[in-house]
Amino acid sequence: MFDLHMHTVFSDGKNTAEEMVQEAIRLGLETVGISDHSSGDPCGMKLEENGIYKAEIARLKEKYAGQIRVLCGLERDFLTDDFTDYDYTIGSVHWLQMPDGHRVSIDWLPEKLREGADKYFGGDMYSLAEAFYAAEARVVEVTKCDIIGHFDLMTKFIEVDPSMDLHHPRYVKAWQQAADALLKTGKPFEVNMGAISRGYRTSPYPSAEIRQYIRERGGKMLLSSDAHQKENIAYRFSDFGETENIMETWG
Repeated sequence: MFDLHMHTVFSDGKNTAEEMVQEAIRLGLETVGISDHSSGDPCGMKLEENGIYKAEIARLKEKYAGQIRVLCGLERDFLTDDFTDYDYTIGSVHWLQMPDGHRVSIDWLPEKLREGADKYFGGDMYSLAEAFYAAEARVVEVTKCDIIGHFDLMTKFIEVDPSMDLHHPRYVKAWQQAADALLKTGKPFEVNMGAISRGYRTSPYPSAEIRQYIRERGGKMLLSSDAHQKENIAYRFSDFGETENIMETWG
């Protein structure tokens, strides 16, 4: 058992890194990875905090050696130019950069997603989806990540705000083209439980349809909680890890 996607008070989490590690030990995990948001992301660490962050994770690695393997990770956003020398990185697209310098938020609030579509894409959510997946297709290239984060993040609110038909030909073509590009990298896709634990969805992302597409083409997947508090570490892993057969040993 391992969980490599979680956030602490270094970015937008509610618990300290040590509290997250202690809870992972209580749950019986063999490996835990702290992966706070990169600088440049409004939710991310400040650049000057990077050294403090790394030092704290190094302290926890030593303190809890023999009880759990602790990894120092980073969730690196597509638009941030960030630090190096992590045990691993998760590459994610949380924002889209617009020509006027503004950013469209993908996962802040459903109304913000619609506002972005209205202002920059003529109200066409499928055009926004096409732009999102065009960026997603390059997330490994740009972020140099080891794990592809929440591939279809723009569907975070689809159950509470059905702004698109996920079977629309334009939407399907957009995600398939991005998936095809990323499959060539050999990097694993995470199956992210964060939207379930926060009450936005009843199933993880990527969707079951996308997961099947990835599996059929030989893609790798691993479960992640995207926990922002200790109570959500390894959230519902037993529900999906067994039925989807997607747990793999990291490294």
